[in-house]
Amino acid sequence: MAPKRTPLAAEHEKLGARMVDFAGWWMPVQYRGLREEHNAVRSNVGLFDVSHMGEIRVTGPKALETLQWTTTNDVSKLQAGEAHYSLFPNESGGIVDDLIVYCVKPNEEYLLCVNASNADKDFAYLQKNNRGSTLRNESVDWGQIAVQGPKALTLLDRLFNAEPSKMKAFTHREIAWNGVKVIVARTGYTGEDGAEVFVPQAKTVALWKELLEKGKDLGVEPIGLGARDTLRTEMKYTLYGNEIDDTTNPYEAGLGWVTKPLAKDFVGKTPIVIVKEKGPTRKLIGFELTERGIPRHGYLLKSPLGETIGICTSGTMSPTSGASIGIGYVTLPFAADGTEIAVDIRGKNVKAKVRPTPFVESGLVKLAAAAKAPAK
Repeated sequence: MAPKRTPLAAEHEKLGARMVDFAGWWMPVQYRGLREEHNAVRSNVGLFDVSHMGEIRVTGPKALETLQWTTTNDVSKLQAGEAHYSLFPNESGGIVDDLIVYCVKPNEEYLLCVNASNADKDFAYLQKNNRGSTLRNESVDWGQIAVQGPKALTLLDRLFNAEPSKMKAFTHREIAWNGVKVIVARTGYTGEDGAEVFVPQAKTVALWKELLEKGKDLGVEPIGLGARDTLRTEMKYTLYGNEIDDTTNPYEAGLGWVTKPLAKDFVGKTPIVIVKEKGPTRKLIGFELTERGIPRHGYLLKSPLGETIGICTSGTMSPTSGASIGIGYVTLPFAADGTEIAVDIRGKNVKAKVRPTPFVESGLVKLAAAAKAPAK
């Protein structure tokens, strides 16, 4: 079966992108080069086609009740125009998917953004666990463009009179543009500032072209899946199918902060809480090689004595620092920062060390540090 095409597929081909089948979608893996595109996002502004992501609308008087039961985070805390990161838990305490919940109207209307590869699975999960809400899969209705980088908000302010730069992180706003309503959401997956713009599918190409045109002096450029992966790996952001899946407990993945068992009941709460109370037997860590080599998904992680202690879930040569970095699960005795471990790279145990994450000081890290700094 031929992969699905986003509204921007022809534009990527015109720009000379190298295209691949990604989760059943025809997507650009890179344009002028992974390193160049990665650095463009860290220093200027990049555009990502994320139109393959799924959108599900949950409405009606039972909307909040449904989402409280089917997600781990506390949806009752969201006000209109706010959003949060969350998880769909399964009955055994694993993770069906990770998602962002956007509150349109408290108690009554929410828009969910889910992973492309899981959109149908997620909709079926919601149908199975529905508490009486109205569910609509709107994935075919929307295009989506992520605008990311230190100059992203400057570019977005040029397009939208509502000045997205004045929006707080994890808020969203409906904005009139070019005769339609778009949703500008101050969220992203790179560690840099910016927003994700939900646009009616028929207007996606027009928005893409206008962003490229109005951002020329800002160094804007299209970014492929390759750089999207290296950017999120530098931040130690989880990727479904790598760091998390149907067997992963939120607490071992470091996602206890979006799991609220004291606030409410939800699917799989008992097995999730058991792991929390007993303590997980493994932990998701970041590590850096101290010898030559590049860690890759699926490589075994070893103790200094050669015993298998875990597995690498993601790895790359960091375009920002030049270091070989990875994310992976290890048993608790080897999870502390500074612990020496090894990565089995084609039969050779290459030395590495557990280290704090994120691996780089991204734009959002700098902004957070500035916000916490004492006033002078």
